Amino acid sequence: MSNLSVERRLGDFMRSRLPRGLAEFIMFGLKMAWACLFAGLMLLAIIITSMAWPEGAALARYDFLVIYALSIQIALLYFKMESWAEARVILLFHISGTIMEVFKLHMGSWGYPEAGLLKIGGVPLFSGFMYASVGSFIARAIRIFDMRFEPYPPFWVTIVLALAIYANFFTHHYIWDIRYALFAATVLVFWRVRIYFTPFGQRLWMPFILAAFLASLFLYLAENIGTLTGTWLYAGSHAFSFTNIAKLGSWYLLLYVSFVQVTLVNRKVLGHDLRPKTPLF
Repeated sequence: MSNLSVERRLGDFMRSRLPRGLAEFIMFGLKMAWACLFAGLMLLAIIITSMAWPEGAALARYDFLVIYALSIQIALLYFKMESWAEARVILLFHISGTIMEVFKLHMGSWGYPEAGLLKIGGVPLFSGFMYASVGSFIARAIRIFDMRFEPYPPFWVTIVLALAIYANFFTHHYIWDIRYALFAATVLVFWRVRIYFTPFGQRLWMPFILAAFLASLFLYLAENIGTLTGTWLYAGSHAFSFTNIAKLGSWYLLLYVSFVQVTLVNRKVLGHDLRPKTPLF
């Protein structure tokens, strides 16, 4: 049975028994949970292994998380629960996320206290999948909710903005941190953009900037779960401590980098309004 068939059956069931508004809200929640599948499974594994991983086990917990993440990816593709376009998004995020992780670890911004063999520059490879889960969520949500973004800013402007944000995560260690200017730039570029989406039958919309803030809030909460489990530690902090609220701003900016990366890899899925007249790649 296809996902569309399941959705129609579930929608018909709720339509016949619930008020329209409540049915829309429930379908929105169910679709969001489905879009968060990769991220949710990764977060669940981090929580469970932090509580139950045996001390002195032959397989390090970090290495298990790498194998687990790869297994999820293979299963999603095999059962056609994820498209190859979405898999390309995950690969791109894994690469860009791991590069930033290696740099940040070298600069002492945070660290990984546990042992493991599957590491690059001291960074366990599962961390790249944590960034990739953000891209997976965005790509899946766009498809599941049939999202459109209007009026979309010039494509090259979004690329320049994403590159500036990504570069600032590195350069602020050496020169000025321009995050406040970048916050202003996100508003300037995206303030008119609306996200049109369909949770059930009615077409709804939300300001892009509001959606980015809400998504970054959930990412900040998810990151705190990882920090509280001691899976990674920030400089000057200790296990079971909350992450500095300033990280919320970092996630907000990273959301824009993530979204633009999705549009680069998966423009056909996103719709015609995101494709420049002259393709860049």
